[in-house]
Amino acid sequence: MNSETNPAPPPPAANGAAGKDYTRANFENLQAEAVAHGSGDLNLDVLLDVAVTISMEVGRARLPIRNLLQLNQGSVVELERAAGEPLDVYANGTLIAHGEVVVVNEKFGVRLTDVVSPAERIRKLR
Repeated sequence: MNSETNPAPPPPAANGAAGKDYTRANFENLQAEAVAHGSGDLNLDVLLDVAVTISMEVGRARLPIRNLLQLNQGSVVELERAAGEPLDVYANGTLIAHGEVVVVNEKFGVRLTDVVSPAERIRKLR
């Protein structure tokens, strides 16, 4: 790391550091270094083995604790979503798609009917 003496006067002493020399840290551009070592393409292969939790949400309900404590076997909780509406598909808590329940070889599955665009997913993260 390269450093040079900062010609500007030091900031007001907040921590009793009056009279000390201040230096400015210079950092190299990491993106330029990545381009220098390769063709400029990002290698995303490292991410292919990262585990992601996928969850499907049929609907939600908001209950007071009083009603929650009264639930027992056979109770029905009414969801905010109407019957026939698509499921929400989440990856690590981020909405990535909508789908419908299907049965494949006697197991439940989800057929994706609409996938959220990558640009939209990134926009929702901010």
